[in-house]
Amino acid sequence: MMSENHICAAAKAMAQTYTTASVPLYGKKLRLPDRQAVILLIKDIRRLIFPAYYGEAALMSLAPEDYAALLLERIEKQLFSQIALALPEEQELQAQELAAEIVTRLPKIAQKVQLDLEATFDGDPAAGSREEILFSYPGLFAILVYRVAHELYQMKVPILPRMMSEYAHSHTGIDIHPGAQIGDYFFIDHGTGIVVGETTVIGDRVKLYQGVTLGALSPRDGHHSRPGKRHPTVEDDVTIYSGASILGGETVIGRGSVVGGNAFLTGSVQEDTRVVIHAPETIFKHRNEERK
Repeated sequence: MMSENHICAAAKAMAQTYTTASVPLYGKKLRLPDRQAVILLIKDIRRLIFPAYYGEAALMSLAPEDYAALLLERIEKQLFSQIALALPEEQELQAQELAAEIVTRLPKIAQKVQLDLEATFDGDPAAGSREEILFSYPGLFAILVYRVAHELYQMKVPILPRMMSEYAHSHTGIDIHPGAQIGDYFFIDHGTGIVVGETTVIGDRVKLYQGVTLGALSPRDGHHSRPGKRHPTVEDDVTIYSGASILGGETVIGRGSVVGGNAFLTGSVQEDTRVVIHAPETIFKHRNEERK
């Protein structure tokens, strides 16, 4: 039987790791947002945008303006506390101003999400109703979270936007970087496995199917590689079918184009173009033939 010395040795090794790691690992004064608080913030924003579906029943007796004011006040307090933890200590005083600015942008975000809801309903014949979409479509939830996280990203709030986008990613399988620029009336169908990189630009009325990657070419120098646009541009009215990979910052998919499933593109496509991958040869053999 081992003595307690092995515990002491392991504890010393862990303490050494705490002090030599590239990020702070131990201590009471770590200034980091709280993941659970960020999740509650996302849920409150969804309650604000879709109150009849996600709102608190006890508050539904209030006048709409009073309901919105109550939620907005609560959201602003949550934003202030989490932004303050995300900012460097010397910038903490900016948290109140940033939280207030996000609150003023929430009505516009709500309008954009309403357009995304319409895009989903109009684009999917399998959608029985808008209510069905609100309760069961992962794409709309991922887009809602993206639209909030994108505003925080634009305001240069650290950490918080990625925490939001990764929460949506973990629940939907849809990975949209908050830095991406996405236009109105955006539709994600099915959605699992979609990746949209940081410098991607997407126009209006774009439709993506499951497994689509809008990514970067692998940099030789990793994090130290040249900054700039690394991900593609997808212009208005483009449809990209499942499994397609479109890579590179200079790659542009022209307006009105359709990219077929499993396409692999590292170069641009002119507008109103159909990109089709030839199906591999399929061979059918009857079982009796295999025995010969």
